[in-house]
Amino acid sequence: MGLWKDAKSIAERDPAARNVLEVVFLYPGFKAIRSHKIAAFFLRHKMAFIARWISQRCSRKTGIEIHPGAKIGNGLFIDHGHGIVIGETAVIGDNCTIYHQVTLGGTGVKRHEKRHPTIGNNVLIGAGAKILGPITIGDNSMIGAGAVVLSDVPPNSTVAGIKARVIKTDGERIAPSMSLEHAKIIDPIAQDIASLREQIKTLTETVGRLEGEAANAKQPENK
Repeated sequence: MGLWKDAKSIAERDPAARNVLEVVFLYPGFKAIRSHKIAAFFLRHKMAFIARWISQRCSRKTGIEIHPGAKIGNGLFIDHGHGIVIGETAVIGDNCTIYHQVTLGGTGVKRHEKRHPTIGNNVLIGAGAKILGPITIGDNSMIGAGAVVLSDVPPNSTVAGIKARVIKTDGERIAPSMSLEHAKIIDPIAQDIASLREQIKTLTETVGRLEGEAANAKQPENK
């Protein structure tokens, strides 16, 4: 898939885009992808300084920093994109969607080792999410806004929270990166609070019942 097909894919998925030319000339996310392809070309040909210069120049213009060494598949949609950081050994599959303030960050300081995440196909990453370390995000998964992901995510899963955890698996087979429904994420903390309330209610009712039974059992002795 070439750059024109990438732009067409973005135009089809973004309801704010009126046509493909608007994406090509005005969208910072598309400009970042285009610059990354050029930077990656120079890096492959052992011209690392030029590659980094291109990526840093793009970062200043768009607010999106993609290391030339990152591997990006076809059809990536970077929506708005300001504040996005994609590290050197990150891998992104096909038809993914990434919102602003997302970090695909690394852990460790050893050179020539995998330090950044691998993102599968059709993954949607909500605004402000941080995915850190050499972990894998399975195909068709959705990362909730503001989530901090530190461990592998199975395919077809939805994760949310700090530290992020799976709150849904195989709930929907459609690609979330196409539907862009990143706001429809269940709050795991609210779920836990609701569960605790139900447990407290059950325990209160049980204690009340036991106290009542104990009181009734003592009545004959009082007579």
